[in-house]
Amino acid sequence: MLELEHGFRVVDVNARLTPERESAYRDRGRPVSPDRLEREMHQAGIVRAIVSPTPRPEASYLQANNGVARLSVDRPFVAFARINGHRSIGDDPRSRLTNAISRRKEYHVDPEDVEQYAYDDRFHGFTLDPAIDGVPDETVLSTLEDVGLPVVVSGGIDAPPSELATTLLDRSFPIIVGHFGGHPLQRGLMDEMIELLDTYDGCYVDTSLVRYRDQLERALREHPDRVLFGSGTPASHPNVAVMELLTLDVSADKLTRAFSKNAVRVITALE
Repeated sequence: MLELEHGFRVVDVNARLTPERESAYRDRGRPVSPDRLEREMHQAGIVRAIVSPTPRPEASYLQANNGVARLSVDRPFVAFARINGHRSIGDDPRSRLTNAISRRKEYHVDPEDVEQYAYDDRFHGFTLDPAIDGVPDETVLSTLEDVGLPVVVSGGIDAPPSELATTLLDRSFPIIVGHFGGHPLQRGLMDEMIELLDTYDGCYVDTSLVRYRDQLERALREHPDRVLFGSGTPASHPNVAVMELLTLDVSADKLTRAFSKNAVRVITALE
């Protein structure tokens, strides 16, 4: 694929990097080597990228997180530690019952793990996929508030904006909701998430795997300071993700904010 020339400084807040020893949990069977990721980023004009391991159920992320941090050394990657929890994202009766009787297991992140990641200079934030990882309990969430690092949360049909709002969005740490909260390609959920930005000042959205021009343009016009570029690589090539923003009918200033200014304000390691 040809190298893009667009004149913007681009940073990516949503990419996955799978250490070789974790290859059994690749994204849809595709290898995600650091060299390939760095090459694709260069092709798209991306200068820095947040990377975290692929989510997988009922497993500790300690080894995978350390692998991502190791592979980020001397590369334009900023490592985020993936976390998990034993609670369900839902607020329906079944979820409330499950949460009432469930207990943290040995592979779930605990408050001490959060502190270790937060004060380890290899990591600059956290990622969470509630549909696969579950949601941490109150003690872990309180520790996340204490350390104050940003958390990228995958949003979609299994973790819709309404349920994220009751569980996570009112927390004091910055939250970046991936895919406009509407994966896969749910326009209604994306619109719902855009509307919630009026309510939650510490909430942001990233553009990863958002394919609808109307929702992208609406978010940039109504909330130009809350939209962050995310490629969603390896599920999407970074070139595709960049081009989808470049072809929008919005001002260059709004694109500059989405491509880098907003992300740098939230994640200082991307400076």
